[in-house]
Amino acid sequence: MNAILCPAVSGPCDPPGVYRTLLESTKAIPWRIDWSTMQFTYIGPQIEALLGWSPASWLSVNDWAERMHPEDRQKTVDFCVAQSQQGVDHEADYRALTRDGDYVWIRDVVHVVRKPDGSVEALVGFMFDITERKQAEDKILQLQRDLEALSYRDSLTGIANRRMFDTMYPVEWAKAQATGEPLSLVMIDIDYFKQYNDRYGHVQGDACLRRVAAVLDTCASRSRDLCARFGGEEFVLLLPATDAEAARGVAERCRKLLRNEAITHASSGAGRTVTISMGAATIVPGSHDDAAVFLDRVDRRLYQAKSAGRDQVCDSEA
Repeated sequence: MNAILCPAVSGPCDPPGVYRTLLESTKAIPWRIDWSTMQFTYIGPQIEALLGWSPASWLSVNDWAERMHPEDRQKTVDFCVAQSQQGVDHEADYRALTRDGDYVWIRDVVHVVRKPDGSVEALVGFMFDITERKQAEDKILQLQRDLEALSYRDSLTGIANRRMFDTMYPVEWAKAQATGEPLSLVMIDIDYFKQYNDRYGHVQGDACLRRVAAVLDTCASRSRDLCARFGGEEFVLLLPATDAEAARGVAERCRKLLRNEAITHASSGAGRTVTISMGAATIVPGSHDDAAVFLDRVDRRLYQAKSAGRDQVCDSEA
């Protein structure tokens, strides 16, 4: 690369003749920095079309560093200096400041030129505009994030799904073990939901599920609380740092808010509107406790509530 930039010439130079024509006809922007002075000895005129800064304004590596996004500057400079000192060719991506105050993504491809004794003589390289590529990569990353978020969301109700609960439950269990804070679970089932579907149809049944989910989700009001659809007409509330009294309060609030919704259910055996049955339990998990066993305990309490007549909370063993 140095032979192309400075053929048969030693020391600082400006590429002559045909080499200049070749270099300056590409979109890639060539440059050369003298290692001993850290001064630019050449930079292609294409730099002005890309960034707005004239070639004459690129005097030293300080100009290069100062025309870099503040978030990229330190790590990029440190990386390039370290690689250059070791004589290692390298690449660096960063946002470069334009004269108009915007930023352009640049990829610098750097080659280290050595003297006969092995010491560094110069750095030569090319700058490439990779803004469009970065924008495309950002779109792909955002799509991946969106898809991941969708994979943890129940498509019908819009709240978290079973996968999200299965992911967060062991995390909160481990936190509760480490901190000694109580962890509460509330399992929820819509009463006589099969009869609701039979009477009103599955379209109305889906609408009912969405309304119930929205009510329950408002009760998981803190940042770490989680309301998830557990399956079918069952839901679960994961309530970290919540004692038994507070957990029952959350459950009763769910019943009250749903009662206020007054969703007609003429085929219910528990009233004339849609109701829910709930099982609740609280634990400060120790090293010998098992998260699956605790979940099963909460589930048994849910079915105690259903066996006792529905539309109620069971938070103790029968």
